[in-house]
Amino acid sequence: MENKIGARAVLRYVRIAPRKCRIVVDAIRGKDLDEAIAILEYTPKRAAPLIEKLVKSAAANATENHEMRREDLYVAEAYVDQGPTLKRAHPRYRGQTYPILKRTSHITVVVRERGV
Repeated sequence: MENKIGARAVLRYVRIAPRKCRIVVDAIRGKDLDEAIAILEYTPKRAAPLIEKLVKSAAANATENHEMRREDLYVAEAYVDQGPTLKRAHPRYRGQTYPILKRTSHITVVVRERGV
């Protein structure tokens, strides 16, 4: 039986497209804490160091605020939502403009204890 209470950490308004962050987040969902951190250390994506820091923060929240054991933690939930999009224009020929969409992300990681 799993404990439904979890500790979470949220990183908002990150200037990386959600589509690119989801690739990294999908790799760690459901993994043990140490395994998830090891995966993130060797993932060659720009979002990996940010998500690694977020996982460590969620683990610290679990141990400090919820008295959970670090050895029993796993990444229960990890998801990326889209934040506000910054809209810019790129000048083109004959006075036309093409839109540039600079997307942002809200990343959430929830860690829980595995039921023993």
